[in-house]
Amino acid sequence: MSPILIRNVLVLGAGKVGGTVADMLAEYHRVPVTLADREPSRSEPGDRLVRRTVVDVADSAALEAALAGHELLVNALPFQFAAGVAAVARKRGVHYLDLTEDVAATAAIRASAAGAESVLMPQCGLAPGVIGMLGAHLAGRFEELHDLHLRVGALSRHATNALRYNFTWSVDGLINEYCHPCAAIVQGRPVSVQPLEGHETLVLDGDTYEAFNTSGGLGTLCETLAGRVRNLDYKTLRYPGHRDAMALLLHDLRLVERRDLLRQVLEHAVPHSREDTVIVFASATGLRGGRLEQETRMARIQGGRLRGVDRTAIELATAAGVVGVFELLRTGRLPARGFVGQERVALEDFLGTRVGSCYAALGEPGGGAAPASAHRGATFAHTWPPQARRHARKEPRA
Repeated sequence: MSPILIRNVLVLGAGKVGGTVADMLAEYHRVPVTLADREPSRSEPGDRLVRRTVVDVADSAALEAALAGHELLVNALPFQFAAGVAAVARKRGVHYLDLTEDVAATAAIRASAAGAESVLMPQCGLAPGVIGMLGAHLAGRFEELHDLHLRVGALSRHATNALRYNFTWSVDGLINEYCHPCAAIVQGRPVSVQPLEGHETLVLDGDTYEAFNTSGGLGTLCETLAGRVRNLDYKTLRYPGHRDAMALLLHDLRLVERRDLLRQVLEHAVPHSREDTVIVFASATGLRGGRLEQETRMARIQGGRLRGVDRTAIELATAAGVVGVFELLRTGRLPARGFVGQERVALEDFLGTRVGSCYAALGEPGGGAAPASAHRGATFAHTWPPQARRHARKEPRA
């Protein structure tokens, strides 16, 4: 694999995550970024690396025109735009990365990737994304893999309502993952399980959480590990009580059949919060040297500052996933064309990228990648960038 020339990047979606992706690319790779959205937004004066523009992705001609002069597109739009935007990128021969958790969108992108001259790589965020890299890495450490359990939670640090939850990311994304069937492997057989089911209680570093099935977090990992693992699942971490409250809304009140109304209810009643933490946990059990062993990895990620702007944990964790993939693609450590699943990325390679320190605690136990922490996993409370503090600028409006 050879390095890929990427001189300009187009980021679609100027919301919190899209803006973080654009600034992370600019800060760590000094690459010019065009940050596009359908609504005009204020440009930062004197910002020579991030240029803002208006693009309506529903207009394919306008999107094609916006792609001109860019070698790579990062799609940070809501999941329903993924397949259409990827099709335009493929047509123009532009490399495509996105953050979607939507299973149908990923299937459509994969189906269109045959014969593509550019890379089509959806699901490059946190879950799916980094969690798939971690799962594949742990799977490779066992001669015979019995169980692989992957857990991720984007949690408010101060949830005081009955849902025990505040929105720290997309409302549409949360509804999507709570309402669609979930891929898993049970006793060696690929199966589809229901969202909100598979409820369990976990104690991680002394704190109690619940976990339950949600859709999309495994990406293509079930297919990759088929025949190699006995049981594989992905569940979302929440504070105890959240699952029952959501089950009441979705099933007892039948809002799963009226998702527009569900969105209105949640938007009206559940506050957004920028005081969050991200937890990544994985557990693998199997045979090594003829002995049954278990290995776990855990990271807690906190918010920080990037280019003078306060960012939440989920913004940094998600953006780091796709920006790390960008670096590996650009430096020739990923295939240069066609569909690429997130588990094709070697965890060691990802942790070695310029933004990989965000997930350093997922490195080899006792290795140099993970900062020491006697309790609570290894907490990442990074100040972005790590160099001398830069002048602060006001947070751009979405």
